Amino acid sequence: MPTHARPPRVVLVTGASSGIGEAAAHRVARQGDHLALLARGRGALDRVARACDALGAASTTVLPADISRDDEVEAAVAAVMAQHGWIDTVIGSAGVVAYGRVEDVPAEVFDQVVATNLLGSVNLARHVLPVLRTQGAGNLVLVGSVIGHIAVPDMAAYVVSKWGVRALVRQLRVDNRDRPGVRIEYVAPGGVDTPIYRQAATYGDAAGRPPFPVTTPERVAGRALAVADGRRSGGQVGLANEVIRLGFTALPWAYDRLVGPLFAVAAQDQTVDVAPGPGNVMSSREEHNGLRGGHGNALLAIGANAVALARRRVRETGVSRSSSGR
Repeated sequence: MPTHARPPRVVLVTGASSGIGEAAAHRVARQGDHLALLARGRGALDRVARACDALGAASTTVLPADISRDDEVEAAVAAVMAQHGWIDTVIGSAGVVAYGRVEDVPAEVFDQVVATNLLGSVNLARHVLPVLRTQGAGNLVLVGSVIGHIAVPDMAAYVVSKWGVRALVRQLRVDNRDRPGVRIEYVAPGGVDTPIYRQAATYGDAAGRPPFPVTTPERVAGRALAVADGRRSGGQVGLANEVIRLGFTALPWAYDRLVGPLFAVAAQDQTVDVAPGPGNVMSSREEHNGLRGGHGNALLAIGANAVALARRRVRETGVSRSSSGR
């Protein structure tokens, strides 16, 4: 039920069919606001919309659209304006991931990660900001990542896209200084327990998982909405992000040496076999959508990874000795 008696606001959420976007939609619904839910999969959006109706949303509008397609984003924003005539807040949380070295990820998959994460954010800004500027008020919050501030192994497409999102926010702030009522903000989570890792395109040696310390999509969504309301400042979500960024910038020689082995233990799943494939990058895989990713305890996963890597090293050492003895 609504928490207070103010008039309902109009909130547009992208990536609303899963993870942080779904968590944001739930929180907005509990406040009794109008919701516009944008993502590629209609079935998953309908599931979220039913939940939001039950939680007390003033209304829910389902907008099946691919954020990487400018015409679809334009039509979605136009539909919200036709229904409500106003947009108070936009949370941009749509994103996809690909694992693999630059040369190993197919060009179309690499390009689509950048198109969804970065160009999709551009498309959103292109059609939302004229509305907010005309209103003279409103909030656009883009969800980035700590990976938009550092480099990590086998995630070049995601790294490039998230560095770009951070640059986009900075540029939009400069371009819109003449509208002080229009707020453009940014939040950067670290590891979050969402399905994005299980849905990722994978062309490397191991599956991805959220790195320790893992937070919840509800926490990130709450921070994004608090930033939109001016109750919190934007930026990093979690102290661990600041430590990682410090290592990357202040001790690059140490960071570059350590990030590979640490990433293998803390941000990958070495215990499962990996079949190369595009995941949900090229098209929605609604059966894998959900609020949480179900990745379990991160510290236990680190322990399991360490054991798996040690066993692999023993096997490789044995094979090497056997081969040299022939």
